[in-house]
Amino acid sequence: MAADRFDPELPDLPQAMRWREWMARAEAVIFASPTPVTREVLARVVGQGVSLDLLIEDVANSLQDRPYEIARVAAGWQMRTRSRFAPAIRAALAPADSSRNLTPGEALILTAVAYLQPVTRGAISRMTGREVSRDTVARLFRQGLIGRGPRSPEPGAPYTWVTTQGFLEHFGFASLRDLPDIEAMEDAGLLSRDPVPSIDLPVAPEED
Repeated sequence: MAADRFDPELPDLPQAMRWREWMARAEAVIFASPTPVTREVLARVVGQGVSLDLLIEDVANSLQDRPYEIARVAAGWQMRTRSRFAPAIRAALAPADSSRNLTPGEALILTAVAYLQPVTRGAISRMTGREVSRDTVARLFRQGLIGRGPRSPEPGAPYTWVTTQGFLEHFGFASLRDLPDIEAMEDAGLLSRDPVPSIDLPVAPEED
């Protein structure tokens, strides 16, 4: 049984072969994981003292000619397809994955939360000039894209809304510092290319 134990060190292999095996292990773990793989997880499959940054850099270089790449996302690394293949993937998967598509109104609300957080529903309404539906905010919350932040100091102390780890993973951001410019936001699906007047935000019932 001892011979079957997993050995991260690989002491019997020459250095060059050890490095290639560690690269293969890291790539396999990242490929198999549905969520970003952290530094702590990768450290379990390679030798002590191995520079994970250099290892991942070599893996990334080995994938230069492939339609996918390893990217730094949220708190770890994740395998993802290259952006130039996005139109082909959307064309192939849109019918089966339509439930995950954001409506223009949801995308606008999510963008407001991303850039203004922590922000209240009322503040988003004032910014857009339309009353934002509680149901729309709730749907983004159920999808794991936004979460409750601290209560606002304004009258009534309403909850604020912030983006989540799921938001970073969904759009492939390493952190909020990676929030893109307008053109990149359109490519990521956060904004519609339609003119603003065509965006029909859900409207909550007006109160007297």
